[in-house]
Amino acid sequence: MMMSQFFFRPDAVILANGVFPTHAIPLGVLRSAPHVVCCDGSIAHWPDADVVVGDGDSIPSQYRSRLARITEQEDNDLTKATRYCLDHYQPSISNHCRLRLAYLGATGMREDHTLGNIALMMRYYRQMNIEPLMLTDYGWFVAAEGRQTFDSFAGQQISIFSFNTTRLTSEGLRWSAYSYEELWQGTLNESLGARFTLDADGCYLVYRTYDAK
Repeated sequence: MMMSQFFFRPDAVILANGVFPTHAIPLGVLRSAPHVVCCDGSIAHWPDADVVVGDGDSIPSQYRSRLARITEQEDNDLTKATRYCLDHYQPSISNHCRLRLAYLGATGMREDHTLGNIALMMRYYRQMNIEPLMLTDYGWFVAAEGRQTFDSFAGQQISIFSFNTTRLTSEGLRWSAYSYEELWQGTLNESLGARFTLDADGCYLVYRTYDAK
């Protein structure tokens, strides 16, 4: 079994300069996005982007007219692009207080960049009031807190990464979740049906695959 539809509708897509996606789901999110913000050289993969954010060191010359140059080096280009979106876009859902951003191309090359970019999803959620979603060619990450129910399907592979929880329980998973002390402990779980629920006293990342095992 695999996903037939994907319902996340972001206010903007941030395209990082990692491996460009080939799976239909991230490509569909990219093609339907109201705004696309590229990180430096990723503009070569999506020339129709609204703007390019970064220091400009890897942008082809034909796209420099769309460069929003940010030269400070404390944050990486993904965070610079996130701040650009916060400054220029508003939540499209009137009763939604968080800006919804989808991150593509943020994995697949240097492993330290991949780990850092995944961890930034929780920073954006907790510190910047973003609803972040990172898509790869295999699945997607979302940040959450408290009690949340997630759409799923039987056999979907699930991983949970606990950040500051002391209590974490689950319903609808093959193996019961708990407050993990190590990142690896919450990996390789499996959904039993059309949804599952997590209940925690803090924040966590959830990874879901597009296809069943």
